[in-house]
Amino acid sequence: MRIILLGEPGAGKGTYSIELVKRYGIPQISTGDMLRAAVKAGIPLGKQAQEYMKKGELVPDSLVIELIRERIKQDDASKGFILDGFPRTVTQAESLEKMLQGLKLSLGMVLKIEVSKALLLKRLSGRRVCPGCGTTYNIDTMRPQKEGICDKCGREIVQRPDDRPETVENRLVVYQKDTAPLIEFYEKKKLLRRVNCEGEFEDVMGRIYAAMEEVAKV
Repeated sequence: MRIILLGEPGAGKGTYSIELVKRYGIPQISTGDMLRAAVKAGIPLGKQAQEYMKKGELVPDSLVIELIRERIKQDDASKGFILDGFPRTVTQAESLEKMLQGLKLSLGMVLKIEVSKALLLKRLSGRRVCPGCGTTYNIDTMRPQKEGICDKCGREIVQRPDDRPETVENRLVVYQKDTAPLIEFYEKKKLLRRVNCEGEFEDVMGRIYAAMEEVAKV
């Protein structure tokens, strides 16, 4: 079961991925986490990526694809994987497709998380993060036990600069510009499955599981 998760910033990809990992026993591959791990491990690909990151430049697609290739060849990904954060453009999707074909693999589905703009704006502007342990909260739906303080490590939680109201709108505009063609790309390949992800968490997960299991039967 090889899956790509698509969704706007704040749509809940990370939260849903955690549940999918538990249920299906396949790893979530976040390109951001993967890059940081490669740099920390000091592997050759990580050292190459670090040179770009030090300069504040984007890591080239070719290098990210190579990192993904090495990651999905690991034993824990033998039954599949959940790819989060990549691809973001049609060019990246085409490169990913060629790489998978080279490994004689193919995608099972692309899960598009559908959430209204109003809810996205609320989630993003309400999100708070602990700079110490990385735990995420929301001032509307997931408050810490003590206001403003992380439950896990006791540090003060903060609002990320890109979650401030004045930048959230721009993030969504950029996402739509870059990703709308990607959605069409996967629709033409009959890989895209749209899932309404508003409502109670258990109901949302039920719809996601149903979409995945429907594809698994094909």
